[in-house]
Amino acid sequence: MERATLARPYAEAAAKLAAETRSWEPWARRLALLDAVVGDGRIQAMAANPGVESSRVADVILAVCGDALGAEGVNLVHLLAENRRLTLLPEITAQFQALKAVQEGELTAHVTSAYALTPPQLAGLVTKLEGRYGRRIKATQSTDPGLIGGVVIQVGDEVMDASVRGGLEQLAVTLKA
Repeated sequence: MERATLARPYAEAAAKLAAETRSWEPWARRLALLDAVVGDGRIQAMAANPGVESSRVADVILAVCGDALGAEGVNLVHLLAENRRLTLLPEITAQFQALKAVQEGELTAHVTSAYALTPPQLAGLVTKLEGRYGRRIKATQSTDPGLIGGVVIQVGDEVMDASVRGGLEQLAVTLKA
C-alpha cells in the first residue's frame, strides 16, 4: 500500500482535532517536531527494530520531545508506535500542512525559472497569482537553466508555462502540424 494512503487517516484525524479546537498552529508545530525527532537515524533504527517494544520507542520519542506535544500529541505517538507507522510522519506532516492550507484559504505555487528570482520579482508574481486565484499564495521557487528564460508556475494541478523552452516546444508542434 502506498505511504500517502497509509498516512491519510492520521493526517485527517489531526486536522479534525485542529479544526475542532482551533489549534492549527500548535498541531503544525507538534507534527514538525515529531517529524524531526523521528527523522533521526537512531530513532529510525530503533523504530524499525522488531526486537524493540513499540512502547519503548514511544517512550524515547516522548522523552526527547518533552512537554511540547500535549496530550493529543502523546496519544498520536503511542498510536503510531503501536501500529509501526512512525516512518509515515513526513507524509502525515505534509498532508496535514495541505489540509491546513486549504482551511486557511491558501494555495501553494511552485515557480521554476531559468535564473533565481529576486525577492521583489517573486513578490510581484505572488501578487498577480493572488489576484488571479482570489486566495493567499505561498510560493516556493527553484531554478532550471534548461528553461532558457521565463518561468513555469505550478499551482495545484495547473501548470502555466511561460518559459522560452515551452514556447520553442509549442512552436515546433505548430510547425509539424
